[in-house]
Amino acid sequence: MSDPVFQIRNIDAAEKWQQILADLVTDPKELLKILDLDPAHLPLDPQVLESFPLKVPRPFLARMEKGNWQDPLLRQVLPLDQELPASDTLATRDPLGEEDSNPVPGLLHKYHGRVLLTVAPHCAVHCRYCFRRHFDYQRNTPGRQAWQSVIDYIARDPQITEVIYSGGDPLAAGDRQLAWLTASLESIPHLRRLRIHTRTPIMIPQRVTSELLAWLTGTRLRPVLVLHSNHARELDEQVADAIDRLSANGLTLLNQSVLLKGVNDNPQALIELSERLFELGVLPYYLHLLDPVQGVRHFEVSEARGLQLVEQLRHRLPGYLVPRLAREVAGAAAKLTLA
Repeated sequence: MSDPVFQIRNIDAAEKWQQILADLVTDPKELLKILDLDPAHLPLDPQVLESFPLKVPRPFLARMEKGNWQDPLLRQVLPLDQELPASDTLATRDPLGEEDSNPVPGLLHKYHGRVLLTVAPHCAVHCRYCFRRHFDYQRNTPGRQAWQSVIDYIARDPQITEVIYSGGDPLAAGDRQLAWLTASLESIPHLRRLRIHTRTPIMIPQRVTSELLAWLTGTRLRPVLVLHSNHARELDEQVADAIDRLSANGLTLLNQSVLLKGVNDNPQALIELSERLFELGVLPYYLHLLDPVQGVRHFEVSEARGLQLVEQLRHRLPGYLVPRLAREVAGAAAKLTLA
């Protein structure tokens, strides 16, 4: 009989990340049991999970502090009754007006010169502050033939020079699909850049495979990878190794964060995040104020507090480590940079 440890160590990396993605923690009771927290202390209305299910990858869960309800990583994924509509009557389901910027399924065209493609309808994690938690993915998940309409739309507009892969999380899709789509896009002569917004390498660092690097570095389009990390404790050694592989292959690496109450709304947390990112070869890019989507108000940090925090960062960090404080406004020509 073969050694099971030997078998595990020889799993192909591409297969391994898919196995991790298929084995997410989806039951709040299991989540809390693993963290030595009593589920009886978290009464939860079933409607919360019906609206937006729990999804937590086990590598991310392993970085959380056991016994700590206030752990900044746990707070990002823990479902609460405060997400119910009755608790958040002022917010909307589409705070950025994306329904009005969706000319063909799978494509959002909000800003001049660039378009966003919803490459995957799902993520490796359900962040409870997600601004697309009510997005119509059923309409915006094209099959391979339907992607041709997206490609034709981009080809008709010579002012479009950049394509952004988003979702969901684009790296929750397989490399074969992503390589095919990228090859289709690079045949459009006026495209120059491919930007990928992803949280998957933070959640599941095993996602950074040789197959991923092959199509990312094999395209004529200049690739830019925008990671999404909110707290330095998300960036453990496995994540550091994954980022190192990306950096070693010449990719431009940026990070965007969301300013979240109880997670990173203090100067020390933001300083530690910026310094850890730079240590790994990633530049802080944006610090976003929360988008007012229905169900997330308990994470809200005021604009005044955000401005105060950025000013404190400027006093303690070199300028290149201070992310720009930004807010996205429906119908605006660009993101509103506040500081």
